[in-house]
Amino acid sequence: MGNLVEENLKTVRQQMELACQASGRKIEDVKLLLATKTVPPEKIQMAIQAGETLLGENKAQELRDKFPLIQLDNGVEWHFIGHLQTNKVKEVVKYVTLIHSLDRLKLGQALHQQLLKENKTMDVLVQINTSYEESKFGAAPETAVELVEQLAHLETLNVKGLMTIGKLNATNDETRHCFRLLRLIQTQVMEKNLPRVEMDILSMGMSGDFKVAIEEGATIIRVGTSIFGQRYLPDNYYWNENVRQVD
Repeated sequence: MGNLVEENLKTVRQQMELACQASGRKIEDVKLLLATKTVPPEKIQMAIQAGETLLGENKAQELRDKFPLIQLDNGVEWHFIGHLQTNKVKEVVKYVTLIHSLDRLKLGQALHQQLLKENKTMDVLVQINTSYEESKFGAAPETAVELVEQLAHLETLNVKGLMTIGKLNATNDETRHCFRLLRLIQTQVMEKNLPRVEMDILSMGMSGDFKVAIEEGATIIRVGTSIFGQRYLPDNYYWNENVRQVD
């Protein structure tokens, strides 16, 4: 099993390199984040031993359970990449250095209140629903700039960029359109010159579409299946498609 994780990592890294070459980008400009949902700690540890340092969880409970089991030396850090309910904010801010999925003002305010109590700040990405799928979370592209403007007033939050999930089970062209739209929104936000808002990070691309994402400017790709193997639950379990929790 250990060898398989390492072999898969080598393959993904090679594919990243080829995608960078094809688009005239430097490999250092694209970070690989390991999507560790349902992956047991011993498998995650194998990836860390192979030199990986960025881990991403989708669910607060899984993050809490795994956090103490993973050695966080050698620069290893956790990000939160799934839909975040306001009642899970207190839990998540304990463990992560970047939240990829800030998709509404109410969540921003909940994060702000918690961070004020703890006298902390948090790096965040604003999640945009670039595929316009009703089943997906994320701010509508038309409201994205306004949401970033509102979040810029919350001084505990450092907006570092944007995140999207490409259209699932789509053609490369459809996926590419999602990623191009995210870049367009990035440009629109940058033109506003908002305080504490940077647009250096574009988190986009998963196992099935990360090469296209790199070609379109991704700076973080979130890859799980290609490294750890197929999961026993479908993607929509993790991306909360058709499951609209109210919070």
